[in-house]
Amino acid sequence: MGTDVDACVEFDGVWVGFGGEPVLRGVSLRVGSGESVVVIGGSGAGKSVILRLTLGLLRPARGSIRLWGHEIGRAREFDLVPLRRRVGMLFQGGALFDSLTVYENIAFPLREHQKRPEAEVEAIVKRKLEEVGLPGIEERMPAELSGGMRKRVALARAIAMDPELVLYDEPTTGLDPMNAARISDLIATLHERLGVTSIIVTHDMACADRVGKRFAFLSGGKVLAEGNPEEVRSSSNDELRAFFGTGTGAGRR
Repeated sequence: MGTDVDACVEFDGVWVGFGGEPVLRGVSLRVGSGESVVVIGGSGAGKSVILRLTLGLLRPARGSIRLWGHEIGRAREFDLVPLRRRVGMLFQGGALFDSLTVYENIAFPLREHQKRPEAEVEAIVKRKLEEVGLPGIEERMPAELSGGMRKRVALARAIAMDPELVLYDEPTTGLDPMNAARISDLIATLHERLGVTSIIVTHDMACADRVGKRFAFLSGGKVLAEGNPEEVRSSSNDELRAFFGTGTGAGRR
């Protein structure tokens, strides 16, 4: 697979293992700039490993990983820093700093990586909170927020530096159906409004259907199937049919 100038993320034959056990066995996946791709699959399939590899937090045993054409699989940490600044990450648990206010949480990457004047930081924090539907809560502490609000604050922090790529690790985990739907709608809206590339790892198919223009199904350490949601759902592959509950004996809906 040659370098694709229109690709944001490219995996080419990537192998990763832990404790001698392979998790990814030659994964190849291309995510074009501006795409919204959902990575789905069973527990332990390696979905979150894809995100860690994309950030350069894990290195592949074999294969190539490129971010905007830059090989990151064996890049020096120093060379990864400017690339990571172009990426936003929504962690599964939100990963807010409990001892900091909402304002300080969102301001953190702006101060740490961009050294912006405080007046600019204040304006950006206000704008990002408005974008996630939480205006005016700058001085509240994370402990004062509901689970859904914490996720939205974490999302505001993830997009604080106007990233080109946003990674989502199980964004609806731990939320009730109403808040899960709200977060899913927000992800879809921000993707369109900001024009970013989005990679979403989720087991929540309601979320996947709302946010994903393309599915990549991981199984056996490889991408077993990929395509638009309709294509993947209508696959004749027995494992996919079992995953979606459309195999023999599945209940009709």
